Amino acid sequence: QVQLVESGGGLVQPGGSLRLSCAASGFPFRSYHMLWYRQAPGKQREFVARIGSAGFTNYVDSVKGRFTISRDDAKDTVYLQMNSLKLEDTAVYYCRADAPGSLIPSWGQGIQVTVSS
Repeated sequence: QVQLVESGGGLVQPGGSLRLSCAASGFPFRSYHMLWYRQAPGKQREFVARIGSAGFTNYVDSVKGRFTISRDDAKDTVYLQMNSLKLEDTAVYYCRADAPGSLIPSWGQGIQVTVSS
């Protein structure tokens, strides 16, 4: 079955960087669209970034120029490089896999990112 495992989260100071990884298994990774979402305390889960199977990317406005999503199809892994982190980036970050043409996504378990001085 589809399995998504996030790693790389933790505590970082404002202005710092982290790189999240999401290791995928159980499905043909290279044909799936991969996304990152996040959920801050008391808020709804929100879209952060997407990379399509062909490599096209898009981002929520609040992270443009600071975050970069990428994928390595040879390793079945998607990454989220987060630079210039802000306090408001604190959240649980989730990896999501979307099969082409499917309305039912698959989610990872989430990983905590805390930006604090």
